[in-house]
Amino acid sequence: MLRWTIALIAALVAGGASAQEGGFGSLARLNPEASAITAQRGEVQIRLSLSQGVPFRIFTLDAPERLVVDFREVDWVGTLGPELVQTKLVRTARVGGFRPGWSRMVLELAGPFALAHAVLNTGAEDGSADLVLTLAHTSAEDFAAGAGVPPAQPGWDLPNPADVAPADAPRGEGGPLVVVLDPGHGGIDPGADAGGTLEKDLMLGFARELKEALLRAGNTRVVMTREDDSFVSLERRVSIAHGARADLFLSLHADSLGEGMARGATIYKLGADASDAASAALAERHNRADMLAGVDLSGTDDVVADVLMDLARMETQPRADLMARALVVALKDAGLPVNSRPLRSASFSVLKSPDIPSILLELGFLSNGRDLDNLTDPEWRAGMAQAIADAVGAWTIADAANARLVRQ
Repeated sequence: MLRWTIALIAALVAGGASAQEGGFGSLARLNPEASAITAQRGEVQIRLSLSQGVPFRIFTLDAPERLVVDFREVDWVGTLGPELVQTKLVRTARVGGFRPGWSRMVLELAGPFALAHAVLNTGAEDGSADLVLTLAHTSAEDFAAGAGVPPAQPGWDLPNPADVAPADAPRGEGGPLVVVLDPGHGGIDPGADAGGTLEKDLMLGFARELKEALLRAGNTRVVMTREDDSFVSLERRVSIAHGARADLFLSLHADSLGEGMARGATIYKLGADASDAASAALAERHNRADMLAGVDLSGTDDVVADVLMDLARMETQPRADLMARALVVALKDAGLPVNSRPLRSASFSVLKSPDIPSILLELGFLSNGRDLDNLTDPEWRAGMAQAIADAVGAWTIADAANARLVRQ
């Protein structure tokens, strides 16, 4: 624990000293060709070639073992992270935006490795910098003892990912329908990738188009879980919906499955067990996003809360089922491609809000050429956005009628 603490302080001092000597701009760019993650004599070496020095901090997370490096701020254009890895001692790397003004690198390690050395060398002429980190093997016990998000440090505190604005007042009779749109992934979490076309970018663009379609329908207020290419934890996505007192939560995705076999829109509702192997694989990938982005998930399980939420879902889940069916009908009526098994269930964390009907919509699959062509076609996206807006309108009418029947 002491060795890890000293190493962390050394890294912070190195970053701070370089800042004073070279002067930091607002953004550093990575040179992927001159950067690599390698190993030599059982030690891992991370070398990042930057256009200028930036402050950084380092910590580790356990279960599984991860190294996290926060920067203020690095532009990772040119790499998603995995292509930097040239050693089996690191399973994968993930890089990208994490918060406004922040970026992050997360290495999933193949075992317990502790920071042994950190230095940021700045160039004398052009201000470029090389960040070099060396990791040495340690025991699992020592690694676990030193893992965890660092204590609060002036100027380095990240905002609490669960903090949101106070909840809005409940919707009154005849008040606007509140729809929360959740563009999947973002920032350090790119989602699926098809030849440089990233799921996070497609979903943000489509969410903006869908927002306009919903607003045109009238008497609707739309809240977005993210407005730009920033990372939003699963916890915060749900918290945003609660803060907005959402009537409906729609999570938007366009994932990738093996060899392009899956095609067409697929609607997921929450289920304790996945309806098929593909659904289980997607849910596992989505639910691991926070972990792979370097979020500490320890202490999040609460058995009592789970029981209470299950009771609340007894009312909410039928409403979500109704929305799922409305989406299938609307997409088919609009002549849009729908998966051969369009209604599925899986345990997506983002759908677990107990009091808000929540749906995850896979618009298509980037692994399928025809779906990819559709998702990048503005005319097709406009038709899809209108069909979803029509489904929301139909659901609103049916949901209100059901509510009156329940009250009677």
